[in-house]
This record gives sequence, structure tokens and C-alpha cells, in this order.
Amino acid sequence: MQDILVYQQVGLVPKIYKLAEENIQCTLSISLHATNNEKRSRMMPVNNSYPIEELMQACKDYIEKTHRRISFEYALAKDNNDNLDDAKELVKLLKGMICHVNLIPINKIENGKFTKSSNENIMKFRDYLNDHGIIATIRRELGSDIDAACGQLRRKNLDKND
Repeated sequence: MQDILVYQQVGLVPKIYKLAEENIQCTLSISLHATNNEKRSRMMPVNNSYPIEELMQACKDYIEKTHRRISFEYALAKDNNDNLDDAKELVKLLKGMICHVNLIPINKIENGKFTKSSNENIMKFRDYLNDHGIIATIRRELGSDIDAACGQLRRKNLDKND
């Protein structure tokens, strides 16, 4: 069985260009989570340094240089980035790119500003992407029932250290 190397990135544009030059056989995984600067900056402050236009250009250049598919992580937050308009914008943003979208039902975090989308919205979002040529899957939820999923443990640790 062959090991699969995944390089997880939040969108540090210079690092994407550097990785493209390394000629490493890996899957680049980008935390995207929104289709415009306003929403992405609310969810990911790194977007203030590397706006979505720069990030997407770096991704296109990466694909052109490496001929490798990029996996985009997209955490769905209720009434924030999970509606049909957001799905339409995501299709426009990713059109023509060799990519996969990994839809992530956002985990409930105590005192967090985002909540999980309904299962119906998540499935509609996925279906819209797939119907419009963007391969999308829904990540299986693990650990949220015991507050041990992505984001939840970090939040608890931050609260404990305050």
C-alpha cells in the first residue's frame, strides 16, 4: 500500500508557490471555507494577508506547474456560507480547476460564532457542486459527540488557558 502525503494549507500564498517548485508527489489541501474576501476573512483572518484572488491564482499556478489536483476544504456554517448562492459562487471560483471539494459540517463550539448547517443544506450544497462539474464529498463527522472534533479541542484548550 502506498502512503499518501497530504500538505494542509490555510492559504499562505508564498508557501503554495514554494511547494509547486519542490516537485513533491502530494495532495495539496487548501482551507477555503468561503468564496469572497468578506466571508473568508471572518472565518479565516489569514485572508486579510492573502486575499482570495491571490490564493486562487496561486492554486491555478500550482495545478499548471504540477498537474496535480487540489483538495479544497469548505466548512459549512449555517446562514454564513451554506446556501445555494454560495454554492453557485464556489462553482464559478473553481471552474476549470482540477480539484475536489471536501465539505465539512462545522462542529458546534461552545460560545462559537458559527453553527452547523442542516443536513438538508449540506446535501443540497454537495449536489449542486456535483451537478455542475465540481467533485464534492461530505466529510464524515468524528468526535463531535464528545467535543473532540476539529476546533472543539482547540477551543477547550484556549478556554482552559485563559
